[in-house]
Amino acid sequence: MTQTKTRLTFEEYASLDAEDWVKLGLPEGRCEYVENGELFELPSESGINTRIAHYLFLLLVNAGIPFNLICLYACEVEVSGKPKTRYPDLVILREEHLSLTQKRLFIRLDMPNPQLVVEVVSPGSDNHRRDYTAKRMQYQERGIPEYWLLNPEPETIEVLELKDGQYVEFSRSQGTALIQSPSFKTLPFTAQQVFHL
Repeated sequence: MTQTKTRLTFEEYASLDAEDWVKLGLPEGRCEYVENGELFELPSESGINTRIAHYLFLLLVNAGIPFNLICLYACEVEVSGKPKTRYPDLVILREEHLSLTQKRLFIRLDMPNPQLVVEVVSPGSDNHRRDYTAKRMQYQERGIPEYWLLNPEPETIEVLELKDGQYVEFSRSQGTALIQSPSFKTLPFTAQQVFHL
């Protein structure tokens, strides 16, 4: 856990821009705001998870999703609970986010939800619990309409859709099955392509 030299309220933290960040001596990497000015510096992603996320980015662009709406590891999303912010592995923004996030790529609670968030599940029970339980609850409460979990261990892509305030499984893809999405319909790539880059 990294503590800032100056205690920041969440509103102060949310209003920071890159210049403020440097002036305050905040960590250079991605950080989640926990509470009372405490920031949790996120560890680097594993090589395989990074390759999967980058390849998914390319597949989504090739499927016709505008590249400027797809963010890898850089989009901070405000959520309820602890931590108060998350950095999904991949986010698909809405067109209106482009003007709302010019100062900082940070989607506040009063902004429209992104179209989709994706997490590539890292090995280990803590990581599994975080992606399948903690983040799922936070994204669900936030009202994000679609959440994908890419799990390299069984090579499964689980697509969750928000229905009546709860995530329900829309599709689960393995092998040569095409990815089914409620927002983007049938996508022209398979789970096997995503995991065997």
